[in-house]
Amino acid sequence: MKLSAFNYILPKNLIAQTPTSPRDSSHLMVLDRKNKTIKHKIFRDIVNELNRGDVLVVNDSKVFPARLIGKRELTGGAMEIFLLQKETMDSWQALVGGGSKKIAGQKILFKNGLFAVLKKPLDGPIWLVKFNLKNEKLDHEIDKQGLVPTPPYIKKTLQEMGSKKLKKEYQTIYARVRGSVAAPTAGLHFTKKLLNDLKKKGVIIETVTLHVGYGTFAVVKEKNIEDHKLHAEWAEVNPVVAKRLNIAKANNQKIITVGTTATRVLEAMSVIDAKTGQVKLASGKKWINIFIYPGYKFKFVDSLITNFHLPESTLLMLISALAGNKFIKDAYALAVKKKYRFFSFGDAMLIR
Repeated sequence: MKLSAFNYILPKNLIAQTPTSPRDSSHLMVLDRKNKTIKHKIFRDIVNELNRGDVLVVNDSKVFPARLIGKRELTGGAMEIFLLQKETMDSWQALVGGGSKKIAGQKILFKNGLFAVLKKPLDGPIWLVKFNLKNEKLDHEIDKQGLVPTPPYIKKTLQEMGSKKLKKEYQTIYARVRGSVAAPTAGLHFTKKLLNDLKKKGVIIETVTLHVGYGTFAVVKEKNIEDHKLHAEWAEVNPVVAKRLNIAKANNQKIITVGTTATRVLEAMSVIDAKTGQVKLASGKKWINIFIYPGYKFKFVDSLITNFHLPESTLLMLISALAGNKFIKDAYALAVKKKYRFFSFGDAMLIR
């Protein structure tokens, strides 16, 4: 399938630069796949779109400030480390930027006596870096000194909001497990009151974990999307949660994921029994790199709450697999016409 099939024209003024306040006041576009109808709501109206017994699955991964700005010990030149994946108690895989020469043994200095040493190159700009602190002490300094690695289309947001406020706003209210370099943004629309209203209605809320990695910013370069490879991301499904979700699925309760991240977890961790034809979600912890695009048959997920995604992105391909490429194109064209806000801090869509 051609990459160009997932392109669309978006005026730059529709790219949301700041979050909506309050969070649940963003717009919500409701897509009915069966009847091919579209409704326009406010996000808090999601309470009226879901039913008692529906299961809402959220990703509880917590964003940490993965960008560290330091300087070379020898020259004083600026250097940036973008933490990607923790290897040991004091070592990370990281994107290293700044300056043209990077050699093993170079020391990068940060504030409060923190420093890192470039150990060895791994893949292109990715290096293994070793810090002089470990575990909780290292995490504390990263949280204190690090910057939120916002996507390039909202770079000005950091200066406008300030680092401290951005760290709070670029986080779901149910974030619990530290590990993402970017927020699972569909969850940014929820408030505590809205979640309580859903629970009062009888909507069941379950959590899984997927740590959003560097791949979320990766551009698809292949003309044929089948040739694209996704970066692996760490996923976790608790055995108790898996059991409850399997019971709900067997009872024909609707499984509604909040975001493409939760969707990828459920689809990657579920299998269809060859004998019975029944689908079962497995529990456990593992790296997943499932790539969902049109033609994919969803096994576990029935509906999806998501944001409006970048042209030619793997996220747009995923929702096109669920709703159909033409229906999504029509919906996006309507969203542009009605001036919906796009991308991370933008408006939401319910596909059912």
